Amino acid sequence: MHILLTGGTGLIGRQLCQHLNQQGHQLTVWSRRPEDVARLCGETVRGIAQLNELGDQPVDALINLAGAPIADRPWTRKRRTVLWDSRIGLTEQLLAWIERREQKPQLMISGSAVGWYGDGGERELDEAAQPVKEDFASHLCGAWEETAQRAEALGVRVVIIRTGLVLSDQGGFLQRLVLPFKFGMGGPIGNGRQWMPWIHIQDQIAAIDFLLNRSDAQGPYNLCAPAPVRNREFAKALAAVLHRPAFMPLPGLALKILMGELSVLLLGGQRARPARLEEAGFSFRYTDLHDALNDLMN
Repeated sequence: MHILLTGGTGLIGRQLCQHLNQQGHQLTVWSRRPEDVARLCGETVRGIAQLNELGDQPVDALINLAGAPIADRPWTRKRRTVLWDSRIGLTEQLLAWIERREQKPQLMISGSAVGWYGDGGERELDEAAQPVKEDFASHLCGAWEETAQRAEALGVRVVIIRTGLVLSDQGGFLQRLVLPFKFGMGGPIGNGRQWMPWIHIQDQIAAIDFLLNRSDAQGPYNLCAPAPVRNREFAKALAAVLHRPAFMPLPGLALKILMGELSVLLLGGQRARPARLEEAGFSFRYTDLHDALNDLMN
């Protein structure tokens, strides 16, 4: 299968490329830095700077993971534009490319996040749930999903992956937490009651591969472990794995002052569960947070 990826050099994309490469697929990554693709994704993975470099070469599936990191810096007007363009703008370019092609991909797997639901409080959120509270992150995910779903009108089957907090030892939010926790400065954020829908990177990759190979997969899927935990539980689990205390809470008011609206990502959460994945028969390797953290930290 020839697969075109966006976001192939990111945290999820790099490991997904390595996995799909081992499966024998032909991979092309559309990237701003195509010269880095072979080094980051695999020697046989082709990097392109423009979609027209593909010419009339058939593409069987498209995996759209591109998007500037949402939690790296405050949501200034300029940053919001970057976040929007890197998701919605790029997906619109993909749609225009699909429309021009005679041979269209059969499938597009497009990224999103559990942030689509907004701060869900205590509500249990499966894929049938509607957004609970609207904020910039939920609007961003909503527009991203709506844009991707327009590919269905072009004859492309669309799968939306609403990803939770990806646990990886190669980057991402977990690596940002490790240093303060190692120095004994870790603890819950705010009141610590907010839910954290997490997923081990291996399960994230396996779930995308699972959906890629199911001809009946369509619509949104929550990609998160079946057992979300509260932020307080997450802090205790990470501290225990690192053999450190977790007694220094980060006050919610301080976060709001320092980070503005971005603080909703840390002070809110989603009690999301992967109902459709489990109904389809996907089996998670890591369902216990302690096991997942032990695997990554050791």
